Amino acid sequence: MRITPELAAKHYETHIGKPFYEPLVAFMISGPVIALALQGRDAVRLVRNMMGALNPEDAAPGSIRGDLAISKRYNVIHGSDSPETGAREVGLFFGSEEILDYPRDMENWLRHE
Repeated sequence: MRITPELAAKHYETHIGKPFYEPLVAFMISGPVIALALQGRDAVRLVRNMMGALNPEDAAPGSIRGDLAISKRYNVIHGSDSPETGAREVGLFFGSEEILDYPRDMENWLRHE
């Protein structure tokens, strides 16, 4: 998808007025992005671990940022920092008809760990 200036402004509205806001919005609308909506037990922590630290210099090798990022300002990946933020962001990027809800039989097995 392409993020519109309006969507980027809404997504990053908590950063309005900060020095990095305008360059961030300009970067986010400069090219296509891949948007994902993920859920599962401890999904936020697991996904953020896969992403790696925001600063690529601090990101672990094998993480997305550790292997692919070159700049903190031009972030290669974004992930919600809480389930509440995730719900807000999913609402911004996806219509309800785009979110699939289906029975996952595997969950019956995973709940018994």
